[in-house]
Amino acid sequence: MGEKLVALKSDWNIVFRKDYSVANSLTEREYESCTFRNCDFSGADLSNKSFIDCVFENCNLSMTSVKNVSLKTVKFLSCKLLGLNFSDCNPFLLSMTFENSLMNLTSFYKLKLKGTKFKNCELQEADFTDADLTLSLFDNCNFERAIFEGSNLEKSDFRTSFHYSIDPTVNRIKKAKFSRDGLAGLLDKYDIIIE
Repeated sequence: MGEKLVALKSDWNIVFRKDYSVANSLTEREYESCTFRNCDFSGADLSNKSFIDCVFENCNLSMTSVKNVSLKTVKFLSCKLLGLNFSDCNPFLLSMTFENSLMNLTSFYKLKLKGTKFKNCELQEADFTDADLTLSLFDNCNFERAIFEGSNLEKSDFRTSFHYSIDPTVNRIKKAKFSRDGLAGLLDKYDIIIE
């Protein structure tokens, strides 16, 4: 109940603004239609919490523990999510959107993320091994040294993204969209020169 004292009521939800890093923590188990704005969760433990129709805006969730966390229709806007292991989340009804976020070293290992939108995100060294990203949109994202292995990328859109290295022999890419400039990222394993 402690958060409600620092929350600001808006027309449709409760807005939280607080430092929830390591020493402080969220006390409620479930949060619905809440906005977390300018909150610091770095290194915090959010295990077993549930977030439904929530927005995290300009928050730092780097190295946060998300074991069995439910993220149902959750938006991350201008957030710092360094080293976050989304594969620890509860996969049931998992649904997220990411915009303008720093997501280096994040893991989406074996997650079903069909139709997920990533816009203007830094995904350097992110792990998408065995993830299902069918119909996902990657708009202007940096995938430098990101890992795609056994990933289902069918019908996904990479046309405006860059620095990806995706091996078509170990990933499913049927009907995925790539720009002509990005085709080199599909041929990296052949060590050829494209001019």
